[in-house]
Amino acid sequence: MKSIPLLGGLLLSSHQVLAQSDPRVASLDGFTEVPDPYYGQSPPVYPTPEGDGGVDKSWQNAYARARELVSQMTLDEKVNMTHGHEGDCVGNTPSIERLGIPKLCFADGPSGIRGQEFVSAFPAQITVGATFDRGLMKRFGEAMGMEYFRKGINVALLPVAGPLGRIARAGRNWEGFGADPYLSGAGMKAVTTGVQDQGVIVQSKHWLLNEQEYRRNPGPEGESLSSNADDRTIHELYVFPFMDSLKAGAASLMCSYQRVNNSYGCQNSKLLNGILKTELGFQGFVTSDWYAQHAGVASANAGMDLVMPNQAFWGPNLTEAVNNGSVAETRLNDMVTRILAAWYYTGQDDGYPEVAVSPYTEQHPIVDVRGDNAALIREIGAAGHILVKNVNNTLPLKKPRYLSVYGYDARLGDSPWENPARFGGGYEVNFGWNTQNGTLITGGGSGTSTPPYLISPFDAIQRRVMEDQGTVRWDFAAINPPVYANSEACLVFINGYASEAFDRLSLQDEFSDQLVKNVATNCSNTIVVIHSAGIRTVDEWIEHPNITAVVYGLLPGQETGNSIVDVLYGDISPSGRMPFTVARNESDYGHLLNSTVGSGPYPQDNFTEGLYIDYRYFDKHNITPRYEFGYGLSYSTFSYADLSVDSLGGNTNEYPTEQVPVPQGGPSDIWDVLFNVTVNIENTGDVDANEVPQLYVNIATAPARQLRGFDRVHIACGATEQVTFPVTRRDLSIWDVVAQKWKLQKGQYPIYVGASSRDIRLTGTIEV
Repeated sequence: MKSIPLLGGLLLSSHQVLAQSDPRVASLDGFTEVPDPYYGQSPPVYPTPEGDGGVDKSWQNAYARARELVSQMTLDEKVNMTHGHEGDCVGNTPSIERLGIPKLCFADGPSGIRGQEFVSAFPAQITVGATFDRGLMKRFGEAMGMEYFRKGINVALLPVAGPLGRIARAGRNWEGFGADPYLSGAGMKAVTTGVQDQGVIVQSKHWLLNEQEYRRNPGPEGESLSSNADDRTIHELYVFPFMDSLKAGAASLMCSYQRVNNSYGCQNSKLLNGILKTELGFQGFVTSDWYAQHAGVASANAGMDLVMPNQAFWGPNLTEAVNNGSVAETRLNDMVTRILAAWYYTGQDDGYPEVAVSPYTEQHPIVDVRGDNAALIREIGAAGHILVKNVNNTLPLKKPRYLSVYGYDARLGDSPWENPARFGGGYEVNFGWNTQNGTLITGGGSGTSTPPYLISPFDAIQRRVMEDQGTVRWDFAAINPPVYANSEACLVFINGYASEAFDRLSLQDEFSDQLVKNVATNCSNTIVVIHSAGIRTVDEWIEHPNITAVVYGLLPGQETGNSIVDVLYGDISPSGRMPFTVARNESDYGHLLNSTVGSGPYPQDNFTEGLYIDYRYFDKHNITPRYEFGYGLSYSTFSYADLSVDSLGGNTNEYPTEQVPVPQGGPSDIWDVLFNVTVNIENTGDVDANEVPQLYVNIATAPARQLRGFDRVHIACGATEQVTFPVTRRDLSIWDVVAQKWKLQKGQYPIYVGASSRDIRLTGTIEV
């Protein structure tokens, strides 16, 4: 029986740590016996692999130049490079002027540069994920990267694949692309490529199993929670999307707050030295989440390279550790080399702009970095809107001359204009509004954005009504507002807020539900728009006969009003798809609803569901959702036909070819396209529109259906387009916990092509 080290040298067996948190039956020495597949180990992996550039010429050249610089640095200079310093940015490294090394500026976040002026408030990643459009994902990354570059920011703290979305009420799910590793991986690849193509270093986060906010940090009650998962689950679910970012060249990565299998994420040698730097050949540097370092020597030797925002356990302590041999100087050299190699790899040594980040309380030059990004923000926002109900073609609106608009979410909120400090984010109430304080365009915490302006839904609707020489009535506050007899439609805007540092208490709220029901009672054409930072249940009112249309707007950014009007009026046919599963009842999520970890000084959160989260969980337990993963309606209709599977050859041996060194992202073979699956899709309606076909694969010994392909394709009315889904070796592989390799099993793989995870139109088979 293996043992796991905890703080203070305490050792508990892998079964003992689960004693009070898993109900499985057998007992051993007074503790609950748990089969090994339900608990993941974090065996020690030492020493840290030294970065050398791997197989990539650009990385190799960057390392050669970085090593030359490091060889000229004193011990104190090297130690200073490994921790944050004071500065205007969220994180800052020191400059070494004699060697021409500038300060490096780190800045939040995944939906726009936080706390600055003349920057854009982009849609949140959850909205980008809902587009199911790789092209828009990449353009999103390019636009974000351009703004970071023009502000002179060296490291952008994005993209996000952790949390993935395991817990329905988790406070930061909105920062990721959705509750599926394949969808999330596509977003990670596209955004990593887009940002780094602009010369900005991405910092993919949070590595790893950072799936809730509750007890993410140690406190008076004891240590942080421990996310306990088995080796296969870790690889196939949580590592999977990060692999795409690494394959795309991600030059840095952020380790997470909580413990993983009872070892803190930023000193977990299995995660950092083992999986990241050995299995996946990572050449970049690992940064702690802010204040996530909990030991000095342990975090250095486990593979962390840079601590933020200050020296914490390093600084003089790291100097002493190197001098007494607790940390090898070669490990220190590797930390600094990795940081400088990333700087060279992205070309930041040549003509990079000066940092233009300043506190809003001080006079400073205006550096406007937005370009024409507002048009892209509007486009992505509209593409991420999900139409889920549309009785008798209520939408699109047909130039109504009399509209009534209700709900707090339709208007601009009050607080940010009274307290501009909230532009920079807080962790409870900030520009990602709380309920009844204005329209919701982003969530709260470090991932929030800073809009230069905001087009509210009411602003945009009123302009459109004016163009049609109509009349609009509104009430943003009342729970039982007046309904005007001549109104052709009543639009009700509500939201569901979430923030870093706090998990959600509910997936609905009584005020909003009652508002919807009150309006619907008196208006026979009630249209509901929901802006939400994740799942929002609707069964309190969804079957009401007067509710004729419902749209999930998610978090669209600064152009939110224009985006929703584009959809409501039919300028754009909706094509957004659910990036998560919406249940009929909160209880349907079972133990995946709440962020509960028990009590005591060493809280445990056991991922006993393994690979079965979100739609996989609903499929396994035969639970009918309200809206399944991948669901979304259009203003047109489509037919699917002519599914075919073409083998492209390639290595179909059980395991990929051994490679030393391992390319960043994993062995080259796992990325090879082995098959192309093609289908023909016809637009059978009377509107030009985008359709989002999806490919699901049944892999033996795995969930019955897993997303392994998608596309967003524009099809003219009456036209037919062919869609091709390339299927890679990794798409069909499982993680072999014995061989510690990606395994391709021989046999047949049933495949399903359709409009959602449950709306299957065509079936076929891949044979390996």
